[in-house]
Amino acid sequence: MVGAGVFGVTAAIELARRGHQVTLLDPGPLPHPLAASTDISKVVRLEYAPDDFYMALAERSRDGWLNWNAAWRRQGNQSLYHETGVLMLSRSAMAPGGFEHDSWQLLCARGHRPERMDPNTIAQRFPVWRSARYVDGFYHAKGGHAESGRVVEALVRDAQAAGIRLLAGRRAVALAERQGWVAGVLDQRGEEHAADEVLVAAGAWTGKLLGLGDAIRATGHPVFHLRPRDRSWCAADRFPVFTADIARTGYYGFPINRDGVVKIGHHGPGIPIDPDAPRSVSADQLAGLRAFLTETFPALLDAEVVYTRLCLYADSQDGDFWIARDPNRPGLTVASGDSGHGFKFAPVLGELIADTVEAKPNPLLERFRWRPELRLARVREAARYHG
Repeated sequence: MVGAGVFGVTAAIELARRGHQVTLLDPGPLPHPLAASTDISKVVRLEYAPDDFYMALAERSRDGWLNWNAAWRRQGNQSLYHETGVLMLSRSAMAPGGFEHDSWQLLCARGHRPERMDPNTIAQRFPVWRSARYVDGFYHAKGGHAESGRVVEALVRDAQAAGIRLLAGRRAVALAERQGWVAGVLDQRGEEHAADEVLVAAGAWTGKLLGLGDAIRATGHPVFHLRPRDRSWCAADRFPVFTADIARTGYYGFPINRDGVVKIGHHGPGIPIDPDAPRSVSADQLAGLRAFLTETFPALLDAEVVYTRLCLYADSQDGDFWIARDPNRPGLTVASGDSGHGFKFAPVLGELIADTVEAKPNPLLERFRWRPELRLARVREAARYHG
């Protein structure tokens, strides 16, 4: 297996549970500091506008997060999923076709009870928001965030306990093919790692490693860590995980964490980038954050920006995951295409990927099939719903 991010390590654990001998290569260290999985937090939410498929999958995944929390606590560790609820606000009245409206409608149709927000309610419950600018939306108690880097650390420990052979510091540079069959991978040292089946879950590096062109491409999206002077107003009860008119602004964020940091990110089409190229947040992106804070959270304007990064997505052409056997290279399975919304599904990814490797029927996998015929232009539309 190639890649010990959230796709790879969950698949490795599930395959080991099913009796397979698994070797997992990753450039390391683990968690890899440049991997999309490695950050302080990722959103866990049910809302996917009118997309019933993803909402149903997110409901299953949320149950999995709660089960993981219980298991971590039994082991004497802290919970790594925090159910703060998710606040989704809009700068105009919710209307059909909008992300917030369609998410609200589907939540209600599926039996959930999100709380509708108006300017007065926003001002009373979430006073840091400029309620004159954000006038509609809802709060949903089922959702929150996972401490993503720490989650990967915990999963790596689980993988080691399951007997998985972890080779950190080994970067796969090519497939080893014999008689039309993928029989292993070559690492940067020239060493071959033979395998009956090869799974590539290399995140933003997947398209480059496998020569997939625009089927799976790496895009960069800015993330900002801010340290507010006054921490009192950004605790989870007053400042939960949020999206701020996400289809228009692209901004989302998190309550203050245990280290006193508020994370704000920007989701959108992103900047195409070679995953091995230098990464840095631009002056224009930082200016965009300042403009957003001025409009939305003036209280954060004097917060110190203590860290920035470009989070690299592995964007599929339509925003859906790409979990499929390669029809042209027998012995190869690809698990990628997170498209900026994969981490929340960590508790269900292992099963989906393992079923693919084993060619086990699973109706969910039709959505994630091999599909190079799709047009790249659809990424921009998919970004409205998939962040």
